[in-house]
Amino acid sequence: MTIPPLKILFLAPFGIRPKGTVIARMLPLAEVLQELGQRVIIIAPPYTNPEDSGKSVVLRGVRLVNIRLSNAWKPAATLIMAWRMFRAATAEKPDIVHLFKPKGYGGLAAMLMILLSGLGLRQPVVAVDTDDWEGEGGMNDLQGYSTAERKVFAFQEQWLLQRAAAVTVASRALEEIVRQRASANGRLLYLPNCVGDVVPGDGMAVRARYGIPAEAPVVLLYTRFFEFEQDRLHSVFEGIYRMVPGVRFFVVGSGRNGEEQQLEVAARERGFSGALTVAGWVNPEQIRDHLAAADVAIYPFSDTLVNRCKCPAKLTELLLAGIPVVADRVGQIAEYLDGEKGGVLCQPGDAGAMVKGVVGLLSDRAARLQMGSFNRADIRERFDWNKKGCELAALYQDIR
Repeated sequence: MTIPPLKILFLAPFGIRPKGTVIARMLPLAEVLQELGQRVIIIAPPYTNPEDSGKSVVLRGVRLVNIRLSNAWKPAATLIMAWRMFRAATAEKPDIVHLFKPKGYGGLAAMLMILLSGLGLRQPVVAVDTDDWEGEGGMNDLQGYSTAERKVFAFQEQWLLQRAAAVTVASRALEEIVRQRASANGRLLYLPNCVGDVVPGDGMAVRARYGIPAEAPVVLLYTRFFEFEQDRLHSVFEGIYRMVPGVRFFVVGSGRNGEEQQLEVAARERGFSGALTVAGWVNPEQIRDHLAAADVAIYPFSDTLVNRCKCPAKLTELLLAGIPVVADRVGQIAEYLDGEKGGVLCQPGDAGAMVKGVVGLLSDRAARLQMGSFNRADIRERFDWNKKGCELAALYQDIR
């Protein structure tokens, strides 16, 4: 199918480090679109990586423009940053502006585009992507926002979802909630996080680096910690430790509120500190090697509105790495993980079930290998960036 070329501009919610939205969601889509003959530019407010303020880079063939940060008083800085994103975006003269996350500086810039278009001024067509529910019961309740920020973000979310020419959603729960709560008037496309082809990682090299014996059974937690209750995690690790001789726990990722330190304290108190290795935050280029060090991964997820709406990119990475996963049956997780062929799906909050699932898999190497192979093939077949990129390109043509 021949798709007429368009110039597409992605508005990022934050910079490329340390958060994963740009790398895990925006950049793969941009790559596929460019392979289809479209031209894609990403504009980001790099407040999460201020060292890149004002710099432009090319990532895997895609140009990423970091706007210049402002040191002004916060309310004034917000308007300045939004204006800089608007100016940088409109200066590119794109056909489509796709806002990722209906909030923040990019959200204000997109709102201005829609308002000016309503006044008859020529502006690009605006689409909105959402991979979280931001308003009441969503990320607003999880983050340490001020009352004013929560009100602004909730308003932005509703306003943008109702007025965008198209909305892309990362999960089935978001698809339903956008239809019901946001009354979206534009086209709606289910656009979950997907995967592409990757080279298998070198797990043995990572084990050697961290002093984990090559023959040790390794349970991986790849996480940001805030998706579940910390005490439950501690109980799961303790239960596995008491049932599996020589087990090692390998934690990749960092929390926001000292969760790694809480885990280390619990490990000392509960007796499994000698089995615990915390790698912390790992550069994206090294993630594959770290995941490959595992025999089994756990994916705890509390049954909350925030989690039901999420589309966990980390889970797609685990499945693509060919690891059997023991996870809570919450939201999008059950879309990705086959609870019989690829691992175990537990009732949310059931620490005993998670322990039992991990112990069972660690005792059956043949089953682990079979599940890992299934996960790798299944995620590539059902959740492929090339397929979803083609659907997105078709959507752009429809709304253009």
